[in-house]
Amino acid sequence: MRTECKNFESRSYPNGDTVRKCNLDLAPDAPWRCPENCASFERRLADVAWTHGSLTVGATPPEPAGLDDGSAAAVLDAAEDIVNAIGADVMAEVQAERDRASRRGFLGKIFRRKR
Repeated sequence: MRTECKNFESRSYPNGDTVRKCNLDLAPDAPWRCPENCASFERRLADVAWTHGSLTVGATPPEPAGLDDGSAAAVLDAAEDIVNAIGADVMAEVQAERDRASRRGFLGKIFRRKR
């Protein structure tokens, strides 16, 4: 990925995992590469008297074989389809809970039962 892009973000977690991503969600093959000729590429501001700490972005993991065949994008598309398929059910559950809460009235909201 283009680490010099303004939209690139890297976050490390205490267990050693690192997430590398495009904040605009335009890198379908993350963390290995951004799309060629990305229209949203913006170079980060030049170093303007910044003080850099000791934390740095680690090396990008090796690119898996066969990334160009579209398999990574296909897996991400399948995952997105799964999330989208349950979206309506989740929204229905949230709305049902809101409806129950609105029927309880003011005191019912304050003294609601704990589950």
